[in-house]
This record gives sequence, structure tokens and C-alpha cells, in this order.
Amino acid sequence: MKKLLCAVLLSPLLYSNAVLADDATQLRETLNGTESLKADFKQTVTDINKKVIQTGAGVFALAHPNQFYWHLTAPDESQIVADGKDLWIYNPFAEEVVIMDFAEAINASPIALLVHRDDATWSQYSVAKQQDCYEIKPKATDAGITSVNVCFNKGILNRFNVLDDKGNLSQFDLSNQHSISAADKALFKFVLPENVDVDDQRLKTQ
Repeated sequence: MKKLLCAVLLSPLLYSNAVLADDATQLRETLNGTESLKADFKQTVTDINKKVIQTGAGVFALAHPNQFYWHLTAPDESQIVADGKDLWIYNPFAEEVVIMDFAEAINASPIALLVHRDDATWSQYSVAKQQDCYEIKPKATDAGITSVNVCFNKGILNRFNVLDDKGNLSQFDLSNQHSISAADKALFKFVLPENVDVDDQRLKTQ
């Protein structure tokens, strides 16, 4: 799951480069209207044979720039928090926290585009629009995520799908979407629990 979400949240060969550029611009403009978002989600994961292998539910939030919150509450609890600099992955059952550089963890996934606005990050992906959805694919051939589909209803993000390189498809349906409140900003500040193992994978600078 760590690889899926952080590598843990689109038929471009049919389009010319000009159309792809237009689709990317449209997606960026749509996301520019979403400075922050909080929503409940329901998750369904199917394998390459379309067999359901996991279902779940939780709370999802994001804010520009580079803030991300993911709390899976069922069937097993896990939490991912990005404060703009660091990304924290908390597994209560294993009593473990993994800390990663935000850029290293998120830039490897098309989900990065939900919270990034810089040209360098967007240049790593191709975008193709299909009705109210956008298919995002990393240009790198070794990415763990094959594609992400993000879909909007009247400009509001209402669902997205993540396809990994093993053929597993994670589908997320959002509900109760709204902008984050002042109190919600605390979601992006991870508080390290007591008595947990810490695996700090951040790059150390001299």
C-alpha cells in the first residue's frame, strides 16, 4: 500500500501533442479553483482480474501548496500526512511511522498534480481529457503508478482511480466535499505518537 499511495492518489496516443497540452492546461485551471478540499471517501480495490481484494473508507484532504492528508479508518487504520516538506506514514497496528521527503515520495505519482502547481512537476506527466475526467500518466517508464484518472462534477473533484504496475485498480468515490476550515489546517501537522518505531528515510543534507 505504501508503494501505491506514495510511488500513497490517463488513451493519450489518440491525441496530438497540442491537444495534450490543452488538456493539461484545462486540468491545471480546474485545480487552480480548488485551493483546498476535504471529503469522505469510499475505496474499492480490484486486481488484474477485476476481483475485489479490498474495500475501505476514510477522510481525504488537500491544500495548496503541497499539503496532503489521508486517513483510512476501515477496515484497518492507516494515516498519511504531508505538511509541505515531509511526508509521514503511520501504521497504528505495526506501531511504526515512516518519514520521507515530500518531493521524493509524492513526485513519483500523478497524485502529485493535485497539490503541485510548478511547471517542472507537470512536465513529468501527460494528460488526456475524457468527458469530465482527466487521465494522467507518468512519462517515466519505471513509475510504480501506471495512470490516475481524476473526475469532476461542476468543477468539484468527486472521484479518482489509481492503476498500479501490477494491474491493481484503486477506485475512490468522494462525498461531503468542502473547503478546509481554519480548524482543518491541523490535519496537515502530524503529531508523532509515543512508543512507536520511527523509520526516517529523509535525505540528509550536509
